[in-house]
Amino acid sequence: MSNGIATFDLTIDPGKLSKSELTSVRVAMGLAGLAAVVLGAVVLARPGATLAINAVLFGLYFLFGGVARLARGVIMTGATGGIRVLNIVLGVLLLGVGIVAIRNPLNSFAVLGMIIGISWLVEAVAALVETAPDASKWFSMLFGAISLVAGIAILLSPVNSLAVLVLVGGVFLVISGASQTVMAFTFGRTARA
Repeated sequence: MSNGIATFDLTIDPGKLSKSELTSVRVAMGLAGLAAVVLGAVVLARPGATLAINAVLFGLYFLFGGVARLARGVIMTGATGGIRVLNIVLGVLLLGVGIVAIRNPLNSFAVLGMIIGISWLVEAVAALVETAPDASKWFSMLFGAISLVAGIAILLSPVNSLAVLVLVGGVFLVISGASQTVMAFTFGRTARA
């Protein structure tokens, strides 16, 4: 810190996590991934469902994702302070978005779309900066790239084309959920091998 600029190490070294921390992180990733796949499949299977139902499904995804991020931030005592703070802040943000989506599904769907887009952009940044030096690195980068594209697509879609939001959102949920699930199986694999 000789140049006066504070930096945070945002990498996760699975080798520094205890076995229970590693298991907890993998379970949180896996559950969030499975929830995303299931909710995305439901959204894609019934894209013509009412907007309120889709808003609630997206809200549930953000609730699951927020809880998983909070758990990762609190449980990973072997991780750096920067990555723990990032996970906690993102978890609180995602919980807030999820609650708004569930409590007010139709009051402001355009605002909800913007919040979803911004949340996915934040998740993209988090996924891209918190890479681990193991087999899950590529899936984390894939998840970050998918989140980035989905967030931009949602923010750029016109307000009157809510079908785009539902379609892009459903595809994002399935692909990112599958990526998170694979990350759960590969995270820490080389660190413990």
